[in-house]
Amino acid sequence: MTSLFTSYRLGGLTLPNRTVMAPMTRIRAAAGGLATPSMAAYYAQRATAGLIVSEGVQPSAIGQSNPGTPGLHTDEQVAAWRPVTAAVHANGGRIFAQLMHGGRVSHPDTIGTRPVGPSAVAAVGDVFTPTGPQAAPVPRALETAEVPEHARSYAEAARRAVDAGFDGVELHGANGYLISQFLSSNANLRTDRYGGTVAHRIRFAVEAVAATVEAVGGDRTGIRLSPGGTFWGVEENDVPELYAALLTELAGLGLAYVHLEATADEDVLVGLRRAWPGTLVMNPVYPMGPKQAGRDDADHWLGLGADLISFGRAFLANPDLVERLRRGLPIAPVDEATYYQGGDAGYLTYPAHQHVV
Repeated sequence: MTSLFTSYRLGGLTLPNRTVMAPMTRIRAAAGGLATPSMAAYYAQRATAGLIVSEGVQPSAIGQSNPGTPGLHTDEQVAAWRPVTAAVHANGGRIFAQLMHGGRVSHPDTIGTRPVGPSAVAAVGDVFTPTGPQAAPVPRALETAEVPEHARSYAEAARRAVDAGFDGVELHGANGYLISQFLSSNANLRTDRYGGTVAHRIRFAVEAVAATVEAVGGDRTGIRLSPGGTFWGVEENDVPELYAALLTELAGLGLAYVHLEATADEDVLVGLRRAWPGTLVMNPVYPMGPKQAGRDDADHWLGLGADLISFGRAFLANPDLVERLRRGLPIAPVDEATYYQGGDAGYLTYPAHQHVV
């Protein structure tokens, strides 16, 4: 039986184990979307993961969702990321940048202009702004001729990511952000070639991935998806058909992996595993739900055909998570109050397990 601790060949990388640190927003970038020395220390602490996927990184200025998040669309941002990737590599790790275009999940106070989306439909809930939470605004619907430049923004950011020393990129196609908005049946009310039918609603995702593959290669490109997820009010009324169609289109592009969240029934997810011929990363518990993933969840999904298992909160609170899982040591709980507060507390201060002699 496949073990969480056996090595795995992922594109051009050999992963020493099958654990993946899931992408988690931490709101600790400096002004200008610059990575910091603390971010380098944070990721380096967790370099024993088979693969680290960074927090969401905006591929363009208009793609920024939250204040305090890092970018990959200026030369200064590339330069700021280099010490981060170097620190991970110096500690023996591998790191992909997650490219996250927020689309409608943003605010003029954050980006200086009206957010864009597939249609003029506001997200559900309050978005973060520099002055605190505010109601999500109605986005400006993209004109048909504008859509390709937003798909290409992922590819342009991917080039910068590789220049910054990342081993690859993961497109954030999940959780109600721009790619997810195009997949949605209620955020996307378009009647052009990017909306309506399943074939049209997957077009933006496919174009974004294809452009990224052309830019940096399929072995350096992954995508994260949340089938049936309802984050920020998105709905998908045809989940098995929608995602089977998407995976069929992506299958020919030679991707490093598809990363699925446990946002649909297990039988739907198992069906998607069968539909996807390549590497599958599985996030085995509902994101931000009551349960924190553990060894049992990992073993369950490895048994169902997943190749790699991603952990979010467990990696956040346990920089030595791989060793804890290997030795059956306790998994420390996370302090949710420090998720987004800034500073090093609850960021660099989680200790490794103390070995008692």
